[in-house]
Amino acid sequence: MSQIRILPENLANQIAAGEVVERPASVVKELVENSIDAGATSLTVQVEGGGTSLIRVIDDGRGMDQDDILLSLERHATSKLTSVEQLDDIRTLGFRGEAVPSIASVARLTITSRQADAQLGNRVEIRFGKVVKVHEMGCQTGTVVEVRDLFGNVPARKKFLKTPRTELAHIEEVVRGYALVRSDLAVSYAVNGREVISLPAAGPGGVEQRLKKLLCCDNQKELVRVDSTGDGGEPRISGFLLAPDHFPGSGVSLRAFVNGRAVRDRLITHAVAEGLRNYLMKGRKPSGVLFIDLPPAAVDVNVHPAKLEIRFHKSKAIHQLIVLAVAEAMGKFQDGLKRSVFGVASSGETITAEAGIAEKPETVLTGINPSPSQEKPLSGPVSKKSGDIRGYSYDRIKKEPVDLIVSEPVHLPVGRERRPDLETRSSASAELPDSSAVGVAAGDDDLSVSSGQLRVIGQLHDTYILCEGQNSLVAIDQHAAQERLIFERFKKEFADGRVARQALLFPATIELGFDDIAILEGAAEDIAGMGIDIQEFGGTTYVLKGVPAMMAHVPPEEILRGVLDQFAGIGTSKDRGGSARRLDSILSVMACKAAIKANQSLSHLEMKGLLDEMVKNNVFSHCPHGRPVVRKFSASEIQKWFYRT
Repeated sequence: MSQIRILPENLANQIAAGEVVERPASVVKELVENSIDAGATSLTVQVEGGGTSLIRVIDDGRGMDQDDILLSLERHATSKLTSVEQLDDIRTLGFRGEAVPSIASVARLTITSRQADAQLGNRVEIRFGKVVKVHEMGCQTGTVVEVRDLFGNVPARKKFLKTPRTELAHIEEVVRGYALVRSDLAVSYAVNGREVISLPAAGPGGVEQRLKKLLCCDNQKELVRVDSTGDGGEPRISGFLLAPDHFPGSGVSLRAFVNGRAVRDRLITHAVAEGLRNYLMKGRKPSGVLFIDLPPAAVDVNVHPAKLEIRFHKSKAIHQLIVLAVAEAMGKFQDGLKRSVFGVASSGETITAEAGIAEKPETVLTGINPSPSQEKPLSGPVSKKSGDIRGYSYDRIKKEPVDLIVSEPVHLPVGRERRPDLETRSSASAELPDSSAVGVAAGDDDLSVSSGQLRVIGQLHDTYILCEGQNSLVAIDQHAAQERLIFERFKKEFADGRVARQALLFPATIELGFDDIAILEGAAEDIAGMGIDIQEFGGTTYVLKGVPAMMAHVPPEEILRGVLDQFAGIGTSKDRGGSARRLDSILSVMACKAAIKANQSLSHLEMKGLLDEMVKNNVFSHCPHGRPVVRKFSASEIQKWFYRT
């Protein structure tokens, strides 16, 4: 006797339902997608009892006649595919014809539908897979699908559902997602008779406003617009991300849509995070909505029973396009922020407060890591007015006259003293500029110094630089600000193979363990590229002869130990496979050590110097670890604090 037999149709449908209908939210997803495929312009979702008591989806789409309603209850019955060739050109959300019969097999289902040219509609009632009633009736154009007593005939499935609150959260996520991808669709969502979401139809530009309403709940939160098109016009990456300061600490909050289909794809999530590298704080996740439009043949949507996962035919290319699109969007965001905070355009011009007239900012010699292009030959007598702007005090120069030897301009952080055990490679005098070289006539305590539209007010707790802007108060974290500037310069110099190095006048002898020696040998090229000159002396003893010029104020052994510890945590260059992310991790730690610290007093000219460097840098809004650098408080906000509005 044969042991293999054909499953009864109802049992087969219930098995299929286990793949397609995981929870009430799965039912909502399938029905909403059918409504969108039917050309609906208005969609209403009503839920009771966490989705198990009632799910009702109402649309104004094309509708169905009685024959089509009955055919829709058969497995693999669909109006969306007619040939094998169409599998490579799927342009609808549904196409397999499994959703309706799967839902009908585990619930009491009612479908009411009328086509626009029909006088009457039709109503079909199904009880756990069996048709119990079919009749005509008057109804509106479109389709109403009611699902009651979900999993009523499979209590084992029902007991695995979460609490009603959790199930409702999943349903709302589905509704919010398709409300974002289809801003031209009027959407209403109600729970137990209470309206939760009500969105009128809007044009393509309505995505931004919908995102603010559905995700941000605060119009003050900034959005980063993503809009990039690949070669040949395809694919297109678009959407909006919340500004990094507003990224949530937990939860899945990045919604991705491929050709209008909501998907869960780790490649997309990873690519967005990669594009936001050095903007995301640890534990934070990107939030927003991303649309990927590409030819249907370039993506396989038939790899998951519920069509939640997809497969790109050229996944690496898509990943790179997303990374570049997000990185480009963050660059434009930086430019907009620079205009908002400093009143500086992308051309480096400042915008005057009165008439919006653009003018070139004067070139200044700042005391905070000026770039080589800003360095000027220093000559003339040392001015006592300039104080400690270059990190080397006037009194100390007078007591310890010494000639420095320079191979490249040496850039020291504000408030740091040069180490006497350091030297450079060609002769130059260690003279300081007087105050006129910085573009002001007064000394360090002059409160009139400004950068762009910002006027330096002072320092809060020796940590935050306070500035008066045009109708605003701006606070800047001095450590985070300079950390970002140094990091960007480290990255550029490392990529160009020319990290400025400063030789030690008295080389440091260091004993290393065998693990450190293995790291040193495995990552020798990268370590040398970071400006660290270390040579073997014998046995486990090594001699450190040079360090990065920007870290000249940091004890040499601390620099080396820090770099070795970072490599120990991520592996050597062979293990890293050239990963820029891992390299950035090391450079960010080096930048953190090199930057000025909190609780460090700065003069007004030093504060202005830091602001000038921020204006000149393309990236300045966040430190490499993702902490914000700038906070801006508008005059209207401040007035509200004191009830002056």
